[in-house]
Amino acid sequence: MIDLSPRLWRGDPMNDAASSLTVVIVGGGFSGAMLAARLAERGQASALIERGDAFGPGVAYSATLDAHRLNVRAERMSALADRPGDFADWLKAHHPDHAAPDGFPPRRLYGLYVAARLAAVEAAHQGLIQRVKGEALAVEGRSVVLSDGRRIEGCTVVLATGNPAPRTAAAGQSPRILPDPWAPGAFDRIQPNDAVLILGSGLTMVDVVLALQARGWRGRATAVSRRGLTPRAHGDHHDAPAALPPEALSGALSQRLAAARKLAREHGWRRLMEGYRPITAGLWRAATTAERARFLRHLRPWWDVHRHRIAPEIAAALDALIAEGRLSVRAGRVSATEVSADIVTLTVSAPGGAAQTLTAAWLIDCTGPGHDAAATPLTAALIAAGRARLDPLKLGLDLDEAGRVLHADGAADPDLFLLGPPARAALWETIAVPDIRQRIETLARALTA
Repeated sequence: MIDLSPRLWRGDPMNDAASSLTVVIVGGGFSGAMLAARLAERGQASALIERGDAFGPGVAYSATLDAHRLNVRAERMSALADRPGDFADWLKAHHPDHAAPDGFPPRRLYGLYVAARLAAVEAAHQGLIQRVKGEALAVEGRSVVLSDGRRIEGCTVVLATGNPAPRTAAAGQSPRILPDPWAPGAFDRIQPNDAVLILGSGLTMVDVVLALQARGWRGRATAVSRRGLTPRAHGDHHDAPAALPPEALSGALSQRLAAARKLAREHGWRRLMEGYRPITAGLWRAATTAERARFLRHLRPWWDVHRHRIAPEIAAALDALIAEGRLSVRAGRVSATEVSADIVTLTVSAPGGAAQTLTAAWLIDCTGPGHDAAATPLTAALIAAGRARLDPLKLGLDLDEAGRVLHADGAADPDLFLLGPPARAALWETIAVPDIRQRIETLARALTA
């Protein structure tokens, strides 16, 4: 067992305001690593548990291709809520060729930035961050049990496990079905002229097509999603947020939607989305379960493609593939999947009821993160024990406004928090760095109060 017993950390001006006990953080990607860094800057010790080899980048920022760009401008990607220019300044110092503040640099550079910030904080506040390589299997009280039997003890546990792999495609059904596009070597068997079918037409589909292209792939891809929508592009420059009138913020959803459409016509949809961005979590928390369900059922696909945009140059590359006939996007519901030795066949029911048969050599699941707290061992055990519960729509674990996990009886657990994408059921917008860094700041203050 690692010795993380309570001890007093001296030599830091913030020490009097912070607990001498250890915060145990599960997940060493952006959310977990930057929380550990912020806690250390406030004099708080933490143990950062990561099952992978790299602490900081996580899956999102471990990309190695320059074609995999950030989806937010560099000037808005600081890891620090109180230093908005931190990432842009880091780029100027270390990668000046990608330092345009309104540009979209490669995600690999952001991964380097996050790792560099973590290392710098560790050097400045020695002993306050302990890296632990291992896979968390269970949360017991204020401890986390790892797969090798180690028990990491602390005063508080924060689950910051990031985005899981997609879950739509059936893993193991056939080697022709690739259920996790981020798995090492996922595309090694795809030949240059192979045709591929893609489930989903969002950000993951964009990344996969560009990754195949970078490997010399010259085949054709068909992406299938329920609505056939693809991510919209950012404008040439950041759009100022539109002022939202009361009718766009309260009342019946139909009335809010009408007001939002009117604003989009008058000011442009990008300005509309920027207006909603800082208040989305509050609107989500204020919504009833019925309102959330209606949003998910009717509006979510359009929200996603307008809210989570791609860099203009990436949109241009996608348009070029479509113009060449190498990428097509179909709207429809997959009603059947058949796999032979060398062919995958999808039967797709298009809007209006007409069925299509699509064939290719490979099927790649790009439906996005497969959040399923009830099927993930770490959280499923908490649910079974009554220490956690699913939200009414089963998007994830139910939380209070502070991010504390709610027990089966609705009581907030004072020692168990969620941070980042797993907190989407309670906060909705917990994916992008600007949203997560603010949650980190709020949580760091709460944990060191």
